[in-house]
Amino acid sequence: MSRLESMRRRLTAQIDGINWAAEKIADMEGDVLEMGLGNGRTYDHLRQQLPERRIWVIDRVLKCHPSCVPPEADFLEGEAEPMLARLAQDGRRMALAHYDFGYGIKEKDVEEGQRLSPLIAAVMAPGGLILSQQPLVGFEQICGPDTIAPDRYLFYLSV
Repeated sequence: MSRLESMRRRLTAQIDGINWAAEKIADMEGDVLEMGLGNGRTYDHLRQQLPERRIWVIDRVLKCHPSCVPPEADFLEGEAEPMLARLAQDGRRMALAHYDFGYGIKEKDVEEGQRLSPLIAAVMAPGGLILSQQPLVGFEQICGPDTIAPDRYLFYLSV
């Protein structure tokens, strides 16, 4: 599979996964967390699918498309550890989190996901959903929508 085909597969998985998760959390209280803003495409889709939810965004730097800049109060700029700790300290609870941090080096990305997992758990509402490209630990892995290959995107339930 070419890198271009892999990217299409990833984007389709993100869209299908977010749409599926938005339905699943419809009756659940809590905010949404986007970890890794990048260009802002996923954030843009989250705010379209979940317009009534507050969407927190964590990223090292703000470098997204101008149409995808989150409100200043909802953008946490810096390293993930202190930003997740701040959300937990403020008592924020997430019904849905999308984990999209990464360096593009598999071993480094897996290590980061494992290291951040307890901090993510601290901000999740019980029964909240986490969508991730990287393996996380300490959550119950569940099956997402049938349209997504099991190895393409990972779905977790917060306990």
